[in-house]
Amino acid sequence: VQLQASGGGLVQAGESLKLSCVWSGSLDYHAIAWFRQGPGKEREAVSCISGADESTYYTDSVKGRFTILKDKAKSTVYLQMSSLKSEDTAVYYCAVDLGYLSECRLFTFFTEWGQGTQVTVSS
Repeated sequence: VQLQASGGGLVQAGESLKLSCVWSGSLDYHAIAWFRQGPGKEREAVSCISGADESTYYTDSVKGRFTILKDKAKSTVYLQMSSLKSEDTAVYYCAVDLGYLSECRLFTFFTEWGQGTQVTVSS
């Protein structure tokens, strides 16, 4: 299992960015989540899509601005980020729960991680 995150960059506040997480291996029915770690902050869960029914989870600070999507044909999970704010500046990581039909449960179950991609939002 490998995850490859990409799509980060430098944008102005209010702009949009789309992150991609490409996986290798059989992960069509596994929960995949995006986490982020801002400067001087702890890592936090941002969004998740379940393996069972593709139900989604968003942390409160991104609800209505971020959308997570899974494209099984492309082995990719996207994080569409809109109306970006300076506080969204962070390194973003994707991770997978290796349990089959896993839900977006405790994030300690996400044991396989991709490398991070930097998102910087300037105000």
